[in-house]
Amino acid sequence: MRLGTRPEITEEKVEQIRNIIAENPTWNRTKISKHICKLWGWQSPNGQLKDISCRDVLRELDKAGKIKLPAALTPSRTSGNSDKVKRLDHDMTPICAKLSELRPLQINVVTSGKELMLFKSLIEQYHYLRYDRVIGENMKYMIYSCDGRPLSCLLFGSAAWSCRVRDNFIGWNKSERMRGLSLITNNSRFLIAPWVKVEHLASHMLSLVVRRIANDWQHKYGHPVYCLETYVEIDRFRGTCYQAANWIHVGRTTGRGRDGGHHNAILPIKDVYLYPLTSQYKKILYGMER
Repeated sequence: MRLGTRPEITEEKVEQIRNIIAENPTWNRTKISKHICKLWGWQSPNGQLKDISCRDVLRELDKAGKIKLPAALTPSRTSGNSDKVKRLDHDMTPICAKLSELRPLQINVVTSGKELMLFKSLIEQYHYLRYDRVIGENMKYMIYSCDGRPLSCLLFGSAAWSCRVRDNFIGWNKSERMRGLSLITNNSRFLIAPWVKVEHLASHMLSLVVRRIANDWQHKYGHPVYCLETYVEIDRFRGTCYQAANWIHVGRTTGRGRDGGHHNAILPIKDVYLYPLTSQYKKILYGMER
């Protein structure tokens, strides 16, 4: 298994998990997940165990009745529940200017402290999806004007587990997708503060982020990413800024679920855009096996 890649959960692996739980009745969920990560080699390239992602898988299996986990020591926040976000006061003075008057823009990788609190607060208040708990590898950016006023927040996280039009465009099979998925990241949030009205700002910011994100990922996680993706709800947005920033429109979702599950939940139909960061991205995502 490639480092950082979510493993395929086969019946053999499920049976292995059952045996681990049965043979170690005093272990809590964290100890079980760390043991499984070590056993399967499920870790990031910098050696960090992917135990949080593993615990999410374990909860899914427990919910499906395939395994029986020990009781949680503390109540967990399931994926999709909003993180508790403190709403911060901030300057809402309108910014109506030419792009040239705001440049050079300042781009910060958000990691902690007051900037992280502001990042969460702005998305929670002004993005229609609000702020959700982030699982797995991710990158948060705050973008400021040349005089230090916050303009935008961008969040990149885990790529969609399965997307027909994306997967057809890349041309990989299931095993190649499972190995290469950690080398794609999804722009899941892109917020420009509602008091900011500047022509061409959105596409300019996307272009700036595209130039640096592979190096930022390498610095944070010990490996780069080679392709970006995003999903634009067609009933809400036209995706103009992604088009202007030369992202590739590869098709639309069916509205039948983001992670390839077997449920029939109806979701908004979305335009799918990709941005390759290297001309060799397909060979890299395939794993150089062709």
